[in-house]
Amino acid sequence: MILVAGGSGRLGSLVVHRLAAGGAAVRVLTRIRARAAHLQGALIEIVEGDVRVASDVQRAVAGADVVVSAVHGFTGPGGVSPASVDRDGNRHLMEAAARAGATMILMSVVGASSESPMELFRMKAAAEKHLRASGAPWTIVRSTAFLETWIDLMAQTADRAGRVVVFGRGQNRINFVSVHDVAALVDRVIADPEPRGQTIEIGGPENLTLTQLATAIQSVGPTVAPLHVPRAALKGMSLILRPFWPERARQGSAALALDTMDLRFDPSALRSRYPDISLTSPSEILALLSREKNAGAAGRDLPRGSIDGVGS
Repeated sequence: MILVAGGSGRLGSLVVHRLAAGGAAVRVLTRIRARAAHLQGALIEIVEGDVRVASDVQRAVAGADVVVSAVHGFTGPGGVSPASVDRDGNRHLMEAAARAGATMILMSVVGASSESPMELFRMKAAAEKHLRASGAPWTIVRSTAFLETWIDLMAQTADRAGRVVVFGRGQNRINFVSVHDVAALVDRVIADPEPRGQTIEIGGPENLTLTQLATAIQSVGPTVAPLHVPRAALKGMSLILRPFWPERARQGSAALALDTMDLRFDPSALRSRYPDISLTSPSEILALLSREKNAGAAGRDLPRGSIDGVGS
C-alpha cells in the first residue's frame, strides 16, 4: 500500500494515476474528499484527513509500506502556511512512517535552505532535516517551479486586452519544470530502492524570466510588453497586509524573492542518472496547451492543487 498525502493536488493526482496504472494499491490523504472526486479506480482508496492533525496522519499511514508527501501550504484557508503544512504536517507524516516502518518520499524544492528569504524554502529545509533524523528509509525529491502552475497563475492575471501581469521587474532567470516530468521521477523513486538516503533534484531544460513567460502566455502577441507591478508595491504588500492577510503578504514577499534569488538549474546530473525521463521545454508545454485550448479540450492537467497539492 502506498499512501500519497496531497494526492488530490496537481502533482499528487498524476502520481496516484501512475501508481494505480502500474497495479499498485494507493491510498490518498486529502483534506476535503470532494477534491479527490477525479481519482477513480479499484486500486485507489480515499481517506479524508489533515496533515496538520497527527491523529489523522496516524490513521492514514496505518498499513502503508511507502508514504509520499506531495503537500504544500503556501496558500490556503484556515491557518494554512508553510510552517503548519510543509514543516509540521510533514513531521507528522515522517513520525508516522517511522513508527509503521514505511519508506518516506518527500517532495521538496530546489534551493531549500534554512537561510532562504522564502518561508516555503525554509520550511521545506526544516522538513528535510527532520526526515534525515527520523529513522525511516527516505528519499527527497527536489523540484524547481512547476511550469503548468505558473502558466495558470499568470494567465489568470490577464486584463481584458490579454496582457499578463508580472510581479516585480521580471528579469531574473527562473527554472521551470513540467509537473508531468516530476511525477515520472517520483514514480521511479518509489519503485527503485537504490536512491534511499539520497536527495534527487529535477528541473526543466530552460531558465526563463517571468517577462519571457508572460510574453509567451499573453494573447496580445509578443510585441506587447506585459504589465509590471513595481517592487515598492510588493514590499508594501508584504508588510502592510501581514497582520490581517498573511497569505497575501506571503505572496508579496515571495514575489520579491523570485525577482532576485538565483533560481537557475542545470539538469545535466538528472539526465545522466535518468536518461529516459523526459524534460519537457516550456515551448512544448505552451504549444500543447494551445492545441488543447483550440480543440476545446479541458486541458492536459488534472484539477488544480490546494493545501493537498504541490506548489513549488
